[in-house]
Amino acid sequence: MNTETDKKHVAWVKESSFGIWFLSTDTWVKHVLTKALGDLESLINNRKQCYPVILDVGCGHGHSLRMLDQRFNPEKIIGLDVDPEFQTRAQHNVSLCNCEVQLQNDDAANIDLDDDSVDMLFCHQTFHHLVDPERAIQEFFRVLKPGGLLLFAESCRRYIHSFLIRLLFRHPMDVQKTDLEYIALIRSAGFKFEENNISRPFLWWSREDLGAREFFGFPEQQQGREETMVNLVALKPK
Repeated sequence: MNTETDKKHVAWVKESSFGIWFLSTDTWVKHVLTKALGDLESLINNRKQCYPVILDVGCGHGHSLRMLDQRFNPEKIIGLDVDPEFQTRAQHNVSLCNCEVQLQNDDAANIDLDDDSVDMLFCHQTFHHLVDPERAIQEFFRVLKPGGLLLFAESCRRYIHSFLIRLLFRHPMDVQKTDLEYIALIRSAGFKFEENNISRPFLWWSREDLGAREFFGFPEQQQGREETMVNLVALKPK
């Protein structure tokens, strides 16, 4: 028995074929990834010109690698993903980076990196695939240096449990969280952040009607809604 493969198998829920394809599209890059990174950038306090070592957890096709390279001027990016096929998918985007890029086939809940070894950790639309989010967030805290930043962007339970997403994608449904539960989880790991470091975008693609109400001129519900997304920047205290 391959114990290591077994561990990785139970550590995540593999994306559907449709989902893997969708993550390679311009729609994903433009309307999901780029918007999330822009929003996260706006939530950073006392931004530095350079974050020398960046860990990109769940980097998939590697589209975020070049964006992180351009925005944060790292010396090195570690692209981590539990799916062994990601290394082949990400090669083109690796070649576009100016900094050193190291690809690492690893589980987010058991990261093979030293304590206090990265300056920034980027986790975009990855957490809802993990079956052990509590352990993963503790690993994030462990590998970040004191003063390091966590850039966290995640779809919430309402979105993951919606009919269209259940039909087209694959996720561990019993561990999905609301925005408030994600916030509490990150805070419980020891991270520090304030309300001005949190954003709850209600983008068209995260709604059950895919923005149809807004397209036809009807206002979207604002009061009492359950959030579909949460973006958050947190600090590991020094």
